[in-house]
Amino acid sequence: MQDKKVVTRFAPSPTGHFHLGGVRSALYNYLFAKQNKGAYILRSEDTDKERSKKEYEDGFLELFKWLELKPDQFFRQSERTEIYKKYLEKMIENDFAYISKEEVREEGQRSEVIRFKNPNKKITFNDIVLGDITFDTTDLKDFVIARSLTEPLYHLTVVVDDYEMKVTHVIRGQEHIANTPRQLLIQEAIGAERPLYAHMPLILGKDRAKLSKRDPEVIPALEYRDLGYLSEAIINFMALIGWNPGGEAEVFTLSELIEKFDLNKIQKSGGIFNSEKLDWLNKEHMKKLPAEEIKNKIFSFLPLEFQNDKLIPVIFERISKWSDVKIMLKAGELDCFSKFKQPEYDKAKLVYKNVTPDKISDNLKLAIKALEDVSEENFTTENVKISLMQIADSLQSRGELLHPVRYALSGKDKSPDPFIIAEILGKNETLSRLQKAL
Repeated sequence: MQDKKVVTRFAPSPTGHFHLGGVRSALYNYLFAKQNKGAYILRSEDTDKERSKKEYEDGFLELFKWLELKPDQFFRQSERTEIYKKYLEKMIENDFAYISKEEVREEGQRSEVIRFKNPNKKITFNDIVLGDITFDTTDLKDFVIARSLTEPLYHLTVVVDDYEMKVTHVIRGQEHIANTPRQLLIQEAIGAERPLYAHMPLILGKDRAKLSKRDPEVIPALEYRDLGYLSEAIINFMALIGWNPGGEAEVFTLSELIEKFDLNKIQKSGGIFNSEKLDWLNKEHMKKLPAEEIKNKIFSFLPLEFQNDKLIPVIFERISKWSDVKIMLKAGELDCFSKFKQPEYDKAKLVYKNVTPDKISDNLKLAIKALEDVSEENFTTENVKISLMQIADSLQSRGELLHPVRYALSGKDKSPDPFIIAEILGKNETLSRLQKAL
């Protein structure tokens, strides 16, 4: 096996929406194959005719295109029926399988299935992650491998495909361990060489329980794209659930992951799905984008009245994914930057602590006078700050000036600092709002 070209595969079933857990399986197979100059195969296990749907297959194909996990080969099991039929006929002929009559409970009739003839023995395989694992296959009894010669089931198709496609490494989730003994028995029956196995740890929620469909993180994987996550961040995040290259670094590109990935460093215990970690990684990858791309992406979520270049750093500082811009808009966090929406507020909130309203009025007059002396072309965050801080530093507390100015400009209890707001609004609108507060 060591001298052979490395071949890995990921084989999803198009029977439902694809979730992020599957991305990790695909990713590890992709990373290992590329690291070893091998081949990565994507295989659609669509033999379940009733549940398999083209829309689900289209969904994961679109997802992998977005994630740039391009397979070297793509197969559909539904197009390989004749191959499975050949193996079934040979297994029956060689007494490894037999046709069995099964009673259909609902109708009281009997139909034929094909069962594997279990040799009832102990079987051991070495798992790269978990070490030696032994099963007594007696408990499996004679298990069904096909409904008919043209209706093969999972355990048969997966073994035949892995053999025919020369798969050397089967990297998959620990939930598949129970499937392995059946597949090893079928491998022996058809004369297939055993691939190497690596079973990845389960993905757990923050409560260390296995993620269920009720958890908010369990959404169709493509929805993460629609929420404004970067594909690079999804790849980075999923790689680190149950594996770590060692060291302090956590932000990696796909090419860096190919270089660093190590099957032997996959942990045995479950990996945690931490949404806060995903948001942090996404922001780190967003920071790497060209300034023009950041601007265009943010503008795509903004009405025209907010499409101001000076607003980009204010928004970018506060988001971890692109859809956060919509959330900010909906929450009214950007309203203070609109020249068409003068803030409405309780005038009592202009007063700072125990300072008298008269004193606040005097301070606002000083602010207006100081900013009137700043020319329109020099009305920048830095110059506004210099002008206002000269006044603020002369008072008992800076808040006596900065609080009413910030509140007058934003109308919000929490907002960016007043110097930034002033520059974005411009001189005329800033003075208008301060005058209104006065």
